[in-house]
Amino acid sequence: MKTAKYYEWRRRGQLQCNLCPHHCVIGEGKAGICKVRKNIDGDLLLTTYGIVSSVGFDPIEKKPLYHFYPGSIIFSVGNFGCNLRCKFCQNWQISQTIPDDINHRKKYGPGELVNMALGKNTNIGIAYTYNEPIVWFEYMVDIAEAAKKEGLKNVMVTNGFINPQPLDELLGLIDAFNVDLKAFTEDFYRNQTISKLKPVKETLIKIRKSGRHLEITNLLITGHNDDTRNFTEMVKWIAGELGEDTVLHLSRYFPTYKMSAPPTSLGLLEEFYGLAKEKLNHVYLGNISTTTGQHTFCSNCGQKVIDRSRYNTWLKGLDDKGRCTNCGQKVIENM
Repeated sequence: MKTAKYYEWRRRGQLQCNLCPHHCVIGEGKAGICKVRKNIDGDLLLTTYGIVSSVGFDPIEKKPLYHFYPGSIIFSVGNFGCNLRCKFCQNWQISQTIPDDINHRKKYGPGELVNMALGKNTNIGIAYTYNEPIVWFEYMVDIAEAAKKEGLKNVMVTNGFINPQPLDELLGLIDAFNVDLKAFTEDFYRNQTISKLKPVKETLIKIRKSGRHLEITNLLITGHNDDTRNFTEMVKWIAGELGEDTVLHLSRYFPTYKMSAPPTSLGLLEEFYGLAKEKLNHVYLGNISTTTGQHTFCSNCGQKVIDRSRYNTWLKGLDDKGRCTNCGQKVIENM
């Protein structure tokens, strides 16, 4: 365990956590919505510090990040808990439940994980992923600081539901973000995730202004966030507020956890892919078995510059600076 950051004392032994916009008020012996930040003897503690749910080397494209060191490998680390309650959670076993034996599991210090990451020569860094890394903030920050000292890149895969001050701290450590933009209505966020859209939009704008690498994932769920008008509004907002070069991943949903709607149709994915391409230069399709929407094209001349088949990647039309070999247009900032 480790004392948490970003909390304040309230009356009658209660604590208010200010890490995310829930601002949970937590009584003695209780935990916040995330299940892992707990009031113990008047201090807020991260109860899962040093514990991992999963570690392993993944293709960077699996995060997904398609424009950040494409074709590279990254060491991925997960923990437990989440500050959202998505009914369609793909990793609910580690985000929505805490194992009974959690306190008896092996602990990994930040240095141990960094040494594991350094054990593979082709690895570019560490990704904080699998469950929501916001809720294990202190552990992630300690790992990221140690990784940065060793010259490793830090990547965060997140729902973006975080307050501005802790986000500022992360912007000094994290090199690339993939933010899961669940939908583009407050109703969806309230009813399907028990959170709010507005803070996520603010997070996206703040990341973009910081100059850190940003990609967005949108899971299209049949009958829930697949309204054409709302989707078009989302794409227009991304292009207008974050820029037309913002990378957008449209991911196919499959029934899981508490959501039983049928899988997203390939036809709808392809339709929305076309709609997004009207405003954004780089749109991709995920969770599908075909190569449609997988490749990267130069936004200036149209040349295919990266060829992909699932997680296999071939850089075929880029120079070592990430520029199109046909017209010289900058396509990839981080090579």
